[in-house]
Amino acid sequence: MKTNRFSYLFDTDSYKISHYKQYPPGTTSMFSYIESRGGEYDKTVFFGLQYYLKEYLSHRVTVEEVEEAKELFELHGEPFNYEGWMYIAKELEGKIPVRIRAPKEGSIIPTHNLLVSIESTDPKVFWVVSWIETMLLRVWYPITVATRSNTIRRIILKALNTSADDPNGEINFKLHDFGSRGVSSQESAMIGGASHLVNFMGSDTLAGVFMANKFYNIKMSGFSIPAAEHSSITSWGKEHEVDAYRNMLRQFAKPGALVACVSDSYDLWNACSKLWGGELRQEIRDSGAVVIIRPDSGHPPSVVLKCVQILEEKFGSTINKKGYKVLDSVKVIQGDGINEDSIKEILHNLLSNGYSASNIAFGMGGALLQQLNRDTQKFAMKCSHVFIGDKSVDVFKDPVTDPGKASKAGRLDLIYDATRGYETVKLNNQDIAHPRTIMRTVYENGELLVEMTFDEVRNQARFDEYIDE
Repeated sequence: MKTNRFSYLFDTDSYKISHYKQYPPGTTSMFSYIESRGGEYDKTVFFGLQYYLKEYLSHRVTVEEVEEAKELFELHGEPFNYEGWMYIAKELEGKIPVRIRAPKEGSIIPTHNLLVSIESTDPKVFWVVSWIETMLLRVWYPITVATRSNTIRRIILKALNTSADDPNGEINFKLHDFGSRGVSSQESAMIGGASHLVNFMGSDTLAGVFMANKFYNIKMSGFSIPAAEHSSITSWGKEHEVDAYRNMLRQFAKPGALVACVSDSYDLWNACSKLWGGELRQEIRDSGAVVIIRPDSGHPPSVVLKCVQILEEKFGSTINKKGYKVLDSVKVIQGDGINEDSIKEILHNLLSNGYSASNIAFGMGGALLQQLNRDTQKFAMKCSHVFIGDKSVDVFKDPVTDPGKASKAGRLDLIYDATRGYETVKLNNQDIAHPRTIMRTVYENGELLVEMTFDEVRNQARFDEYIDE
């Protein structure tokens, strides 16, 4: 393909190319919306739309692209609306004629509600609303990752509230993103990694950090620490395992620092009791650093508990104000087999045995960024209204074979009521917004109108968390 890969002219499903011939004669306007129709979670964290608007819909379609599309799509077997796209390229200066409205990113909104509305603004090319569905509906991915990450944040925060002296001071670094190598593409790492950072501040997914920094205007969105991998330990040889650990201490263990070291290359229990807790114990204490031991194999709930018990025996612990034990000089991070269920079980085991959640952090990879899909939250974008001439027509589907796929009808908006919470309502035909709308026109006719910073996104998520409690 000769053209810019970000052109939405080519970023659609093949069958949509012929749709302009399929609408009723005289159709002049189309209104569509995006929602989560339920799924694994009953609320979703709205995030990621700004990236798609800036990265894709800021593009201007060119005459050259239209000429290339004509040749490509005809060879592909689809009838291309050459005149319509040439009108966009020439008369509209390549700007897509739609109005997109959405709530503030970071908002935590119950499922079955309007999340994004897309409405045509030019009767000559109303069908572009459907054309961009393929690209725009990918917002399901950042929303779903942010939702999963937020759910885990609440799980960990609950344990911290029970067992830690400073839950709010600890929570932001309790779930670290290990997912970059486990996703399908660099862009997935970017989008998913940034979505996790709405809820936490620890990440090894650099692509996600870069995306949040660039597209949401923050100097630094995520942080990491020096940490070992198996090769940097095993390259010393089994007989020099303790020397590998000692090198980690001498390179990185400074007063107030954190350093993490994978410790299961050979015998985790020996590493905890005789190496970290024996030969290196005094050096750890003298360093003024906190060493984070990483078990990386076995059954996570039982391995973490045993690891903490051995480390307590060797390093000691103190009893915090909540009456739970906190290890001295060392902590644990579990990065293998981590998902919502294993996190719950690990925390339950620790608290049941008198250990604070302050002793543990988690690294999460595939289960955070990859083990989900559009059906995790049953995302869909559906047309709900058209004008045929001057006639207003509510549009909906209601399949008898699957009532769960029934769609909403009419031009829609999202409001917030102090008693009922978030509520999707129908608009009058000529209104752009309801008087009590929480939606904002974020994009119109090729221009981004509203831009949020990452701090604003995070603050909105924290505010909505507080409202939920």
